[in-house]
Amino acid sequence: MTSVQDTYAARVQNGQIKQDDAQLAALPQLERIRAEVAAPVKKGLFRKAPEPPKGLYLWGGVGRGKSMLMDLFVDTLSVPARRVHFHAFMQEVQSQIHELRKQGAPDPIKPVAKSISDAVKVLAFDEMQITDIADAMIVGRLFEQMMNAGTVIVTTSNRVPDDLYRDGLNRQLFLPFIELLKQRMEVHELASERDHRQDRLSGEQVFFTPAGAESRQRIDVLWDELSHGNEEKHTLHVKGRDVVLERFHNGMARATFFDLCGQALGPADYLALADTLRVLVLENIPRLSRQNFNEAKRFVTLIDALYEARVRLIASAAAEPEMLYVEGAGSFEFERTASRLREMQAADWG
Repeated sequence: MTSVQDTYAARVQNGQIKQDDAQLAALPQLERIRAEVAAPVKKGLFRKAPEPPKGLYLWGGVGRGKSMLMDLFVDTLSVPARRVHFHAFMQEVQSQIHELRKQGAPDPIKPVAKSISDAVKVLAFDEMQITDIADAMIVGRLFEQMMNAGTVIVTTSNRVPDDLYRDGLNRQLFLPFIELLKQRMEVHELASERDHRQDRLSGEQVFFTPAGAESRQRIDVLWDELSHGNEEKHTLHVKGRDVVLERFHNGMARATFFDLCGQALGPADYLALADTLRVLVLENIPRLSRQNFNEAKRFVTLIDALYEARVRLIASAAAEPEMLYVEGAGSFEFERTASRLREMQAADWG
């Protein structure tokens, strides 16, 4: 079995990643967990089962390499593990709890936690954040029961534990979960000054015109570099509706203009998207006019949400931002959107 440090060094050597001092400082925490969960359990009639190792809460700004370290860590594990985006995991849990309640289960959290712990020894989350009151009310008991059953939790987040669910409804009921995290997990800040995501996009064109085969090929290259060839379907549940991202990986999504603006989506959907994503690849933005006024309005709302959340945008369009909407009702208001699209192309955006 290869250590986390050796795996990291090998990937630096072959050019897959760039060495970073802050990342190096986090490796011993990941190796501690890898080694402890891999150690054989000595069985005996009177021998008490060993306590599982403390988990890890790895936090820091976007682009610092948290997701890359998580991928690397999971690749070194020799025990059953699951790597999943936190938001997707909580949606699965909510769905399972809903089904069990329909079946009359008195405490559905308990069997859900048991089924997860029976399946995996290590649960690796990406992007832990709590924005939904329903998640906030169940996550404490769920995590405590999984941890008590021996599941080791490793998670990344953009914020320190004390800032989770900040200003959320009934936050006082959520505070014991924060204490649980700090007691059962090591909290480690990935305090790198380098934004590796920006490094990958530094100097790269991120707005392509006109949309067509050449633009698609160049976006293919960027997407492969960002996703490392990994993608999956991801569904957001927003006020009873499903917003489906067909191509998603670690907080990054690739979609067409029609996918996001040709459907009957509204501000809540776009806010949920912006809250979930760090990078959006949006292809085939058409020219906008009175003929597609509704789609144009949705596009403006989408860009506003992405802009406020500082989401990185890679896009292909029929024209440069200032020439996308030049006539008809709404063309004057679109000037702000064009300005934001131009600003979002800057190398230091995000």
